[in-house]
Amino acid sequence: MKLVIMLFNKVLKDIKPSVREKERVQNIVNDFTKILDKKLVKSKTFVGGSFAKGTWLSEQHDIDVFVLFDNNKNISIELEKALKKCFKKYEVIHGSRDYFITNFKGLIFEIIPVFKVKDYTTAENTTDLSPMHVSWVNSNINDSLREEVLICKQFLKANNLYGAETFIGGLHGYLVEILIVYYGGFIKFIRNISKIKVNEIIDPSKHSTFASDQNFPLIVIDPVHPNRNVAAALTDDKFNLLIKICKEYLRKPSENLFRKQKLDVNKYNVIIKARPVEGSVDVSGTKLLKVYEKILQELKDYGFVILFSNWEWDKQCFFCFKLKDKKLSRDYKHFGPPIENIEHYEIFKDKYLGAKQGIEKGRSFVILEREFKDVKSFIENLLKDEFIKSRVKSIEIIKI
Repeated sequence: MKLVIMLFNKVLKDIKPSVREKERVQNIVNDFTKILDKKLVKSKTFVGGSFAKGTWLSEQHDIDVFVLFDNNKNISIELEKALKKCFKKYEVIHGSRDYFITNFKGLIFEIIPVFKVKDYTTAENTTDLSPMHVSWVNSNINDSLREEVLICKQFLKANNLYGAETFIGGLHGYLVEILIVYYGGFIKFIRNISKIKVNEIIDPSKHSTFASDQNFPLIVIDPVHPNRNVAAALTDDKFNLLIKICKEYLRKPSENLFRKQKLDVNKYNVIIKARPVEGSVDVSGTKLLKVYEKILQELKDYGFVILFSNWEWDKQCFFCFKLKDKKLSRDYKHFGPPIENIEHYEIFKDKYLGAKQGIEKGRSFVILEREFKDVKSFIENLLKDEFIKSRVKSIEIIKI
């Protein structure tokens, strides 16, 4: 137990905001809300997110500021009118309800319009529940559990499991806070998650009315909304990785599990560098993910054997692939329909008249010559694809 406490204290030393940092950030937040509140009409600001709950990591200064409106009529438009009077520059993020991002005194602020609700039944958007989320967490957490949340967040971040964005598909802050409160700390979280079953339901408020045709690897009922799965963004892959990492921690607690490991580019023989398009992290990241998946699938479909692959987006984005061979044979088998499907089989034969044809395990095939015989020429051509070009600012091969 002493070793665990020592490990936690070492991790907390790097991730827990100091008193000075808290004061500095609080002063900037106060200045920001004061400026915005002066220009708001029949609405007011409400600071939310991890900052309001005291569960933010040091140097992680994205501040959520919600603007509460008494009605839900054109609230994004009304909010933007106020923002124009306050700040010269801001970004509009389009969605079911537009919100805004701006930089103020070195901090990134997300300004989100919400409809003031008394309970979940009148909420028209998930973000309308945000003040209730803050209230629930602050009513059920203490300083000791806040530190446990910080430790858990760092553990997840280090293992690429933190964030509900589409390109991450992991656990977000509110979900982490719920689970730490529910289990009573990080170690209990680790023990329980390491043996959790697929589709298991966690219902902290014991009020679930959840029903869905969609399959989720994990279901965590929102304590303030009985029919909402807070873990809906968690993908199957990240669910399995979460269980694996928790088991690894139980076998051997290590500081390395709290330190993000950089991608070892030396393990790969094909590396592509991309610059994301401008926009929100979620939108830019999702586009990068789609490009990575496109390149990976095209390589496989063309006949390259991928031993392993990965991608990383920190300050720069790299798509990395380890290919068994960088060159392919000149010819390949292109399979057609099963020969029992006579009509389609005849069409296939006629289409490739003059080429060598055959049958293998009941399926027709034809021998064709590849347009590209090596990975370099193949990828150079692939990167001209409009699907890829439209989703990145720039992209280039840096190792092959």
